[in-house]
Amino acid sequence: MGRVAYVNGRFLPHGQAAVHIEDRGYQFADAVYEVWALTDGKLADAEGHFVRLKRSLEELRIPEPMSRRALTVVLKEAVRRNRVRDGIVYLQISRGVAPRDHVFPKDQVLPAVVVTVKAMDPAAGHAKAAKGVKVITQPENRWGRCDIKTIGLLPNALARQAAAEAGAYEAWYVDDMGLVTEGAATNAWIIDRDGVLRTRGTNANILRGVTRGTLLELMETEGLKVEQRPFTPQEALEAREAFITGASTLVTPVIAVDGKPVGDGKPGPVAMRLRSLYIERAKALAV
Repeated sequence: MGRVAYVNGRFLPHGQAAVHIEDRGYQFADAVYEVWALTDGKLADAEGHFVRLKRSLEELRIPEPMSRRALTVVLKEAVRRNRVRDGIVYLQISRGVAPRDHVFPKDQVLPAVVVTVKAMDPAAGHAKAAKGVKVITQPENRWGRCDIKTIGLLPNALARQAAAEAGAYEAWYVDDMGLVTEGAATNAWIIDRDGVLRTRGTNANILRGVTRGTLLELMETEGLKVEQRPFTPQEALEAREAFITGASTLVTPVIAVDGKPVGDGKPGPVAMRLRSLYIERAKALAV
């Protein structure tokens, strides 16, 4: 059985799924998206992703295309039809189809909805975490509303390409004050020389990562000292550990920044324990 996609009320073979050429997502990146991790065929961190989706739609004044209950049915049916146990579910909602004009359509149009599902091998993710990943730094060049999860990801794609060409996995953006904001597709963390877990606060221009939020709760439960305070690339190099978080990366240790080792250049024990704790929680609460 081949892959199946959901497009505007219909489940179609992945290779035949398409959107209209005047869909505003295609024309203007006038759309939002969400990504749920799948564990044993269930949605991980479901509530956090639904809440963030609703906020993103509200910020762009895109009407909700359906109720959360109906959307949940669509997401789960897409998972069932694709027979995926572990992987990701990608949802994209655009303002809809209308004659090309920068101004919002005068007449009400239906938001366009696309859902795809992709299988991922958990063993490959665990192997990557056990080995650790490298990151590079890039100047922060994105728009001022990175808190909205829009599909306008060209700067992120360019940063990820630069990372790949440098033999790294991720790129960390650095603002004009020399502080790390976040990764191109992840949130950035360190455990500093004093043993304090640090990540940028969401009052800055960063995405409110759902995995990030769950980890903050876990850290509190574990009695770990956490500060939502930015750090420099140099502080990352001097840190005990560094790691990234996201729906597809979960918790993955960072072993080098711009070609220089973090700590002893190996995945740290705290990051690996947090990865295990997160996976346990995700499995227990997935729906």
